[in-house]
Amino acid sequence: MERRRSLPDVLAGGVFVLIGGAFVAGSLGYELGTPLRMGPGAFPLLVGAIVAALGLAVVVKGLVAGEVVAFGPVPWRAVTVIVLAILFFGFTVRGLGFVPASAVTALLTTLASRRVRPLTAVAVTAGLTAAGTLIFVVGLQLRIPLWGPWLGF
Repeated sequence: MERRRSLPDVLAGGVFVLIGGAFVAGSLGYELGTPLRMGPGAFPLLVGAIVAALGLAVVVKGLVAGEVVAFGPVPWRAVTVIVLAILFFGFTVRGLGFVPASAVTALLTTLASRRVRPLTAVAVTAGLTAAGTLIFVVGLQLRIPLWGPWLGF
């Protein structure tokens, strides 16, 4: 019987174990409280432990019942456009405002694919911008201006 190991599963699970462990270690610096009156460290401790446990399960799966995965070519255009779109949003959201920055970011990310038609890209951009505005600015009441000073509003 041949055992197959999946290196991507082992590596991804290891990353989750490290992230979960970091949350657990960071939460120990806060008061944990009791089960009825949880302190500020209880939630990060629980989430970190769950993430680490799931990561450990992925590592075990990768070592015991891994599958051979053949990767295709890396879509460098999409990777580059998405990274640039995220950087654009981060650097311009305060100056342009939330609506224009998120609209340009959404448009860039939809155009990262070669299969998206321009009309579809505009529709996705409008929907994501409206949803993001409703969720973050209206619902969560983040203090981000809708229109920034660079536009003269």
